[in-house]
Amino acid sequence: MADGQAWRIRQAEAGDVAALSLVATATFLETFAGVLPGAAIVAHCTKAYAPEGFAAYLAKGSKAWLAEAAPGNAPVGFAQLTAPELPGALDGDIELKRIYLLSRFHGTGAGAALMAAAVAGAAGHKRLLLGVYARNARAIAFYRKQGFEQIGERRFDVGGQLFDDVVLARPIAAA
Repeated sequence: MADGQAWRIRQAEAGDVAALSLVATATFLETFAGVLPGAAIVAHCTKAYAPEGFAAYLAKGSKAWLAEAAPGNAPVGFAQLTAPELPGALDGDIELKRIYLLSRFHGTGAGAALMAAAVAGAAGHKRLLLGVYARNARAIAFYRKQGFEQIGERRFDVGGQLFDDVVLARPIAAA
């Protein structure tokens, strides 16, 4: 953490799966409580954000970066790249599976730093893809500011209930 900055970004390791799980659950709940049904949120977080799931992703070559806050390096956000699982994916694409940040850290530059880490980690790929809840206007505005454009739609299962997502993509600049 440099020059009074209240957070830092570092690449996640296998020993960080509990932190990734905690941040994923906390940010998903914070973002969607009062928007999506509570039972669906709990079911989704329990299944999708279990530490074992993050361990499996990392073991298969997924990359992740943690945002940590001072003092004590508490986890407050993360970004994760995986092989693409989205409609419209082409050869050479990579997926930004998740980029989550606690709202208290919105506007601090931590989200942009997580995105920059993910874009740098995607070097060698043609496009970076992501899926986002179609009604999450704040996130969509952030992604558009980061150079993403809509390329499609999908239905996303949250705890057994389907919701509309948009699929966005941005080119990765050649090194």
